[in-house]
Amino acid sequence: MPTDRLYYRDSFLCEFDGRVVESLPAEGRHAVVLDRTAFYPTSGGQVHDLGTIAFDGREVPVTEVADDEEGRVLHYVAEPIAVDTPIHGRIDKARRLDHIQQHTGQHILSAAFIDLFNMPTVSFHMGAETCTIDLQTTALSVAQAEKAERLANQVITEDRPVTIRFVPLEEARQLGLRKLPPKQTGDLRLIDIQNFDLCACGGTHVRSTGQIGCILVRKTEKVKQGVRVEFVCGQRAVAFAHKDYTALTEAAALFSSHIHDLPQQIKKTQDDAKAAGKIQHKLQEEIAILEAERMLARSSGSPKKIYAVFTDRDALFVKLLAQKLTESQPDVVALLASLAAQPTLVFAQSSGRKSHMGQLLKQTLSQLGGRGGGSADMAQGGFPEGTMDSHQLTQLLQEVSSRI
Repeated sequence: MPTDRLYYRDSFLCEFDGRVVESLPAEGRHAVVLDRTAFYPTSGGQVHDLGTIAFDGREVPVTEVADDEEGRVLHYVAEPIAVDTPIHGRIDKARRLDHIQQHTGQHILSAAFIDLFNMPTVSFHMGAETCTIDLQTTALSVAQAEKAERLANQVITEDRPVTIRFVPLEEARQLGLRKLPPKQTGDLRLIDIQNFDLCACGGTHVRSTGQIGCILVRKTEKVKQGVRVEFVCGQRAVAFAHKDYTALTEAAALFSSHIHDLPQQIKKTQDDAKAAGKIQHKLQEEIAILEAERMLARSSGSPKKIYAVFTDRDALFVKLLAQKLTESQPDVVALLASLAAQPTLVFAQSSGRKSHMGQLLKQTLSQLGGRGGGSADMAQGGFPEGTMDSHQLTQLLQEVSSRI
């Protein structure tokens, strides 16, 4: 006999009595099947309920609820419960209410996208923090998302009745459902949001739309199968509004501005940072030119082989210096290292030489446990911090230089 799924008729039922009809081992856990249950199993995009099962004077937590391939509702618990044991189930009310708000909110939002833009929902996912629907469309503008959100919240404000009914499949085909299940036998359970949406669904839902509270669309993004819309409903929306306001207030305080002025303040800061970056790069370039002239003046031979380790210059400066060294004169080889921030090696040579800096760098980095690569004339790579000190690294570069 199949389990009597009590949540089909009453989504707000959070306590019930039942009896164990099967007790099964389940990979280090135990699963029980009940003759009747109000626990909702993960399905249709909605996650499972949590709660407890009380029996024989004890109470054990239900950590997961799932449908198996045979259509049984499995309640996962930490210890076995014997067949025929009478139980009392208690569901986490706050979690159930949250799921009720999110799921009915999804129905309304999906119907709004259909009603306004003929964009059907192809999938729904209820996460621990937010929910998403994937719309079958190539694009969704900010204005469209806002319009759908307004319509959804209007339906909520009107507090329309949400009713449940069961009808045969053939009858359901004549009712204009938003979406028919691909595989269905027997009667369909229909969720009817008065004069707005009619959909086949096995999930838990509100009795009237006002119980959802509100719907907040948080963001949209392009995905493989269309456009993904992230949203939250009810208490989740209130919690996110508080969290967002707190973050904005703290950020605004750092700029000594109002939260509504944050975008302009951030843009100004970015523009200032870009301008400062350009000035810094110009100064770095001037220093690199002077350093290159100094190092070349002290070098002789053909090729001029220059090796050096910098403890106070970062990888960007070292690479810039290598470029200035090899561009300013022909027949120059530069083997440079930086120990500031992320330890880095840069090997470079003047164009036209027969050595291959990429291969030489890889051979050197293999001794240091690092990785990198590049072209014949310029190569760069990093290695773990603390591998070598400045003196040891200088000796290594000297040894590499002697092989060129």
